[in-house]
Amino acid sequence: MVRYLAEFMLSTLGGGLVRVVTLLDLLYYKSCREYLWLPKMNSFYLHQTPDLSTKVKELGKASGEDAFSSYEQVDSLPFRCWIYSASSQGRAIPIFKVLMSNSCRNNCLYCASRSGRDFPRYSLKPEELAHAFAELYSSRMVEGIFLSSAIEDNPDRTMEQMIRAIELIRFQYKFRGYVHLKLMPGAKLHYVERAIELADRVSVNLEAPNQSRLSKIGPNKEFAHALKQMEYAKKLIEQGMGRARSQTTQFVLGASGESDEEILDTLNLVYENFNLRRCYFRCFHPVPDTPLEGYPPTVKWRERRLYQSDFLIRNYGFKPDEMVLDAGGNLLLNIDPKLAWVNCHPELFPVEINTAEPEELLRVPGFGPRTVSRILELRSRGKLNPGDLRRVGVPLKRAAPFLLVDGRRIDSKDCPIRLSLL
Repeated sequence: MVRYLAEFMLSTLGGGLVRVVTLLDLLYYKSCREYLWLPKMNSFYLHQTPDLSTKVKELGKASGEDAFSSYEQVDSLPFRCWIYSASSQGRAIPIFKVLMSNSCRNNCLYCASRSGRDFPRYSLKPEELAHAFAELYSSRMVEGIFLSSAIEDNPDRTMEQMIRAIELIRFQYKFRGYVHLKLMPGAKLHYVERAIELADRVSVNLEAPNQSRLSKIGPNKEFAHALKQMEYAKKLIEQGMGRARSQTTQFVLGASGESDEEILDTLNLVYENFNLRRCYFRCFHPVPDTPLEGYPPTVKWRERRLYQSDFLIRNYGFKPDEMVLDAGGNLLLNIDPKLAWVNCHPELFPVEINTAEPEELLRVPGFGPRTVSRILELRSRGKLNPGDLRRVGVPLKRAAPFLLVDGRRIDSKDCPIRLSLL
């Protein structure tokens, strides 16, 4: 007993104990050795080793609030997992979304995995993660994997573990489907190259719109290095150096006090310079035992308005400076950004549907790229009339006030509304 007590005391030198470990804990430690030492700042915690299903479940939960467990109630598999519903070609694709580890060396002020927080920490070995995914895939519960991680030791070591897991999935388990691999902030560029070779999509989380804002929530992170990773990824993707065909990024809304104007400017930067497929947004929610636990959560409408603005910039030809903002540089929450812009430019409407340029039609509320394409196709055969609009699926209650058909206003009662083609 004295020997094991000595082992216990030596393990805590330099940090001191912050939890009381009883004699029963020591006896259990002696009898089965099922405990792990995990560092937390300058202290150490004693944890029981979890089984694989527990680790998969907890690291799936930790992977993000937009994941959901489709099989939490009834599941014959040994792994209860979190499934992320991605969309591709008009259908939902179940993606296994999971962290390699939630044990992080960084101390980001808003993050549930920050090093200074007291919570259970889990890590998967590459072999464990690959086996768990293979079980889910062979049971047809998932069709792909989205792998991210906290930075347990250093970014390079974390990337090595993640890449090893994907290599096992690709080569040992012969999986040829969708893989999304997160690039760790601060990781060397040759890991970006290997990720591009293995994954179908990679991503770098910017989190904030600039270094000034990022420093407020992630003191150890470098905005410029993230941009460098994105630039290198773009180069490799354009050269066809691997499987990857696109990259994305994500912003946390509200944690750093940033304005929508700052985010929109950064969106323009990354789309123009790094050819990103798209950007994602996540509302800040305060997490207990973090420096920002007393901050109010970001309202969901802000996230929605930013997604709408992002879509206008990517697909409708809008520029960030065309978005209507309030005095604080934020999007208006009570009106969608396209309609807000239209209301500021009454001199441009109504537009003649038979002669308007495609760019003009895209500015009409309710018109999207598919609707405009169909209008142009019909126009090539002759003049349009209100009955033709029904076949294109035009949402007339929204669009009619901004349209002329052969010089005349449209009565929205003349045509039924079909939303399926929007």
